[in-house]
Amino acid sequence: MKPFRPPLRIAPAATTLAAVLLIASCSGRVSGEMGVECSDGLKTAYAEIEDAKAKGLGSSMSIIKADALLTAASVQKEFEKFPNCIDKVRRARAYINDAKR
Repeated sequence: MKPFRPPLRIAPAATTLAAVLLIASCSGRVSGEMGVECSDGLKTAYAEIEDAKAKGLGSSMSIIKADALLTAASVQKEFEKFPNCIDKVRRARAYINDAKR
């Protein structure tokens, strides 16, 4: 008769940590000039939108549209659709500049 051995269990925290580390190692990477342009454009646009919101323009329709475009651009960046990301960032920055006038 074999001795009883409980099944091997990996702690849920260890599994979660491994998944987070795997995802984190892939995120944020950009390749090529378009990837860099997308990332830099997003950083600049988010800084501009935060500045506009600080000046009380947060409820402006142009800022709301720009915010939505930047969210979409961030998704495009994650899927490495850099031309789409760049287009959305440019359109968002135009909305931000429109709100500042």
